[in-house]
Amino acid sequence: MMTDPIADLLTRIRNGQMAEKVNVRVPASRLKLAIAKVLQDEGYVESCREITEAGRPLIEIALKYHDGRPVIERLDRVSTPGLRRYAGKHRLPRVDGGMGVAIVSTSQGIMSDRAARKAGLGGEILCVVS
Repeated sequence: MMTDPIADLLTRIRNGQMAEKVNVRVPASRLKLAIAKVLQDEGYVESCREITEAGRPLIEIALKYHDGRPVIERLDRVSTPGLRRYAGKHRLPRVDGGMGVAIVSTSQGIMSDRAARKAGLGGEILCVVS
C-alpha cells in the first residue's frame, strides 16, 4: 500500500527526467491525472494520457526538454499526509515570483494557483513546480 501517491507521481517524473527518459508511466488515479493535466496545460510536460497495460490502468506522461535540459527544474511536494497545507484565496503562494506554478486542490477541482486566484478559490497546496 502506498501512503502518498502524489509524492510517488512527482518522484517518478523527477527520476524520469534525470534519466533523460522520453516518457514515464505511473499507476492511474483521477487525482494523478488531474495533476498531470495541469502540468500539461502549464507547459511543463508534452502530454499525458490514460492507457491500459496488462489490465492495469496507467498514466503515460511525455516529458519535455529544452536544449537537452528538463523543462522542470523544481518539483516539490508541499502538503503531505502527515501535514496538510491549506491557503485561502489571498494567501496562495507565488512560486518564483510568478514564474512557477503551485498546484492547488480546490472545491472546483485541481488547478494552478493562477486559475484558483482568478476563480477566487483557496484550497490545499499539493505541490510547486518551476
